Amino acid sequence: MAASVHNVGVHSLKLDDPSSPLVAFEPFELPSTNQRILGPPHPSDTVIPLALKPSTHDNAEVDLDTVVNSIKALQARDGTLTNLLARHGTLLFRGLPIHNAEDFSKFAHAFGYKPHEIIGIVVNRPLLAPNVAPANEAPKEVLIYNHNESPQVPHAPEYIFFYSHRAPAKGGETPISSSLELFQRAQQEIPEFISEISEKGILSKVTYKVDKQYEGGSTLKQAFGKEIQDGDDEATKRAKIEAQIARYNRGKHTTWEWTDDGSIILTHQLPAIRTQPQTNLPTLFTGLAAIYKNFTVNEGNRKYNNQQLFGDGTPIPEKYLARLAEITDEIRVLHKWQRGDVLVYDNIIAQHGRQPWEGEQSDRVVLASLFDGEQVPGAYGTQEWAQVVQALEG
Repeated sequence: MAASVHNVGVHSLKLDDPSSPLVAFEPFELPSTNQRILGPPHPSDTVIPLALKPSTHDNAEVDLDTVVNSIKALQARDGTLTNLLARHGTLLFRGLPIHNAEDFSKFAHAFGYKPHEIIGIVVNRPLLAPNVAPANEAPKEVLIYNHNESPQVPHAPEYIFFYSHRAPAKGGETPISSSLELFQRAQQEIPEFISEISEKGILSKVTYKVDKQYEGGSTLKQAFGKEIQDGDDEATKRAKIEAQIARYNRGKHTTWEWTDDGSIILTHQLPAIRTQPQTNLPTLFTGLAAIYKNFTVNEGNRKYNNQQLFGDGTPIPEKYLARLAEITDEIRVLHKWQRGDVLVYDNIIAQHGRQPWEGEQSDRVVLASLFDGEQVPGAYGTQEWAQVVQALEG
């Protein structure tokens, strides 16, 4: 049975006047494989994702400018869509006149968020339109399990937009799950893990190599070298890279080490538990289950470092990682793409990923656009490292 989407609190723009230049968005139901009712701490009868489609008089076709103006009007009125994201975690828009990267960029920018600058990029994201790049382009056989975006670095986006330009016939779904619900379940079922990770945080070690480490991966220059010029000597290059790292503004909680081959290893002590602005609800903002699951499923397809550490450097027991993955399997849905679909995630409280697919690599084309919110997630606890900050301008 499909989840009910009635009484979800969607405030549509009034279209009583047939001459209105704006379009309303109305909720619709998805199959139960694609949509579910969230558990605590979400309000009762809250679905993920909330699916919306344009509603017009006499089923008239809408153009992109009308959609963009309608989105802007909703946001200007009371931040309607931002508020829905904060409740549901993920929104699906279907039936929009979006056909390419430029269209997608215009739609995403209509929400009014600030484009996110990726510092320390770990995958290659060539720009296709303003603030639009391919989503992870790892080989089609590779599972990318549920995670919040950029949990391994201090500066993560708050909002993620995905657009389906081409959808495979079988597989290639994008998972959707609530990291608020994941925290609630973990606190009930593995409270000792939550206690330890809230006290210690996690230790994130990221290696950036001169050349890309795997297909779809980034290089050191792509990650931190935007100020490097042709002709810079090695010392100058390193100084510019270190200046970019310093923009994380983490002080002693971020350190680095240069290796003999010119690579750099960054170490961050980070919170895996953060809090949602406004509600202060704790969210398990993490890729812990993803690293565990990716290593288990993808071994042989791609190199993964499966070592995961608490903030004091001690290993996180595998039993906790396995349980996080089991809970995630129980609370996630798999979004089956239709061409033109747009998924919007509140990255603080919702996790995404990518399922393998059959056919050719080119059968699935998903584009992404990342944005910052007005506030970063709050701290869970009082430790210095527990509060992340926006990256310094530069």
